[in-house]
Amino acid sequence: MSLQMITISNNIALIQPGFSLMNFDGQIFFFGQKGWPKRSCPTGVFHFDIKHNHLKLKPAIFSKDSCYLPPLRYPAICTFKGSLESERQYIIHGGKTPNNELSDKIYFMSVVCKNNKKVTFRCTEKDLVGDVPEARYGHSIDMVYSRGKSMGVLFGGRSYMPSTQRTTEKWNSVTDCLPHIYLVDFEFGCATSYILPELQDGLSFHVSIAKNDTIYILGGHSLANNIRPANLYRIKVDLPLGSPAVNCTVLPGGISVSSAILTQINSDEFIIVGGYQFENQKRMVCNIISLEDSKIEIREMETPDWTSDIKHSKIWFGSNMGNGTVFLGIPGDNKQAVSDAFYFYMLRCSEDDVNEDQKTFTNSQTSTEDPGDSTPFEDSEEFCFSAEANSFDGDDEFDTYNEDDEEDESVTGYWITCCPTCDVDVNTWVPFYSTELNKPAMIYCSHGDGHWVHAQCMDLAERTLIHLSEGSSKYYCNEHVEIARALQTPKRALPLQKPPMKSHRKKGSGKVLTPAKKSFLRRLFD
Repeated sequence: MSLQMITISNNIALIQPGFSLMNFDGQIFFFGQKGWPKRSCPTGVFHFDIKHNHLKLKPAIFSKDSCYLPPLRYPAICTFKGSLESERQYIIHGGKTPNNELSDKIYFMSVVCKNNKKVTFRCTEKDLVGDVPEARYGHSIDMVYSRGKSMGVLFGGRSYMPSTQRTTEKWNSVTDCLPHIYLVDFEFGCATSYILPELQDGLSFHVSIAKNDTIYILGGHSLANNIRPANLYRIKVDLPLGSPAVNCTVLPGGISVSSAILTQINSDEFIIVGGYQFENQKRMVCNIISLEDSKIEIREMETPDWTSDIKHSKIWFGSNMGNGTVFLGIPGDNKQAVSDAFYFYMLRCSEDDVNEDQKTFTNSQTSTEDPGDSTPFEDSEEFCFSAEANSFDGDDEFDTYNEDDEEDESVTGYWITCCPTCDVDVNTWVPFYSTELNKPAMIYCSHGDGHWVHAQCMDLAERTLIHLSEGSSKYYCNEHVEIARALQTPKRALPLQKPPMKSHRKKGSGKVLTPAKKSFLRRLFD
C-alpha cells in the first residue's frame, strides 16, 4: 500500500458528505454537490481528475434526451451490464436532496459520447410498480446474474418516520427501514419484496459485495439498537423461468464496522478501508476479502503507514475510486483561519488494474454514515472532493467552474428569513397548504430586484395563492405593497365629452334657407 497526499484547488464550495463516485473506463465522475446545480454546471456531475497529485474538477454535460438528476447524498449505486457488450451503466437509487427530501426514484447513467476532452452522459429515470421501495438513504443496491437473467437487489437504509408518527419536535427524525429484500426487474419495471427470517434488524451504511447470483452483506449500523453487529449474511438469488427464489444464510467470521470503504483489487479480492467500530472510535485496521466459489474469507492485512494527522483525527472521509484506489480526507487544523479546510490522501491498495469486465459482474457497494443521524464523531465516507473546473491542460470547450457563481443557499433556498416576522424553521415546519409536501410554498415579490417570501408568512389564502401562481400579475409582499401603491402612476383619465348644443327653432319651422335661396325668393315676390 502507498499513501500520497493530494492537493486541491480552492473551489471547495461543492464539498459535502454523501457524494458519489462513478468510474467509466478509468475516468472518474462524481455528483451530489452541495446545494442545487447552478449555471456553472447545470448537470451537477463533474469530472474528477487527478494529475501529479493535484485534484481538478470540470463540469460534465448531458444529452438532450436526458432527465434531470438532482444532487443526491447517500444514494445506493451499482454498475449494470447493458445489452451491448461495451455498454456500462450506473444505477442510482434514493438519497437526500439539498432540501433534505428523500428520493425513491431510480436513475440510469450511461455514456453516449466520449472523446479525449469531454464525455456526454445520458440520464434516464425508471418507474417501478409492485412493492416499490420507500424513499431512503444509506442503503445498498447490487446486480445479480442467474440463468441468463439479471435482477437488482436492494437492502437496508434509513427513512423518515411515518407521517402519522411525525411530530413538530421530531419532524426530521429517521428510523431504520424494515429488513426486507427487494428484487427489482429493470426490464419490466417491477419490484417484489421478500421477508427473510434471518434478517431481523434494519441496517444502514453497511458493505455489500455482489458476484454472480450471490450478495454478501457485511457490518452496518442498527439505529434502533445503536450497535454495529459483526454480522455476515449471504443472499443467494435464483432466477428460473417462474418466480425467483431468495435464500439467506448467516455466516461466521463477520466484522463490526460501519461506513467502511470497499475497493476491488482483482476479480475475487476486495479490501476494506476505514470506517468506525464504535461511535467514537475509527477503525484503523484494513481487511482483505477473498471470494471463491460460494465461500468468503475475511482476514486482516498490513496496515498502511498512516500519518499522525490521520491517526489523531476523530473523523475521516473517503470513497472508492476504483482499480484498488481509495480517496481519504480528514478535517484540517481547527486553528487555521479557514474552518472548512481538509487534508486529502490517495491510498493505492494494488498496483494492478482490475479488468473492467470483471468489475461489471462483481459489484461492490460502499455505504456511508450520515453524521447528523449518528454521533458527533462520525461522518460520511462519501465525501465530495471538488476543485477548479479546468481538468485538462490547454484550452477546451468547457466553461471554468467559478465558486463566485454559486448562490448562497441561505438566501435563495426555501428556509430563508423572508420578512421580519418570518417564523418558518426547517426543524419545526409542518405543511400548511394542501399543495405543500416537504417544503413551504413561496411566492415572488416584484419590488425592486425581486425576492421570494413564504406564502404562509404573507397570510395568503390557498385560493389566492393558486390564483397568483396561475396568473401573470405582479405580487407585492406585505412589507412592500404600500410602497408599490404609492409609486404606482395613476391611470390616465379620458377627457369629458360635452354633448353637442341643439339649435333652437320655432315649432313648425321648415328647413333652414340658404342665403342664395333667400335672394331668389325676394326677386320672385318683388
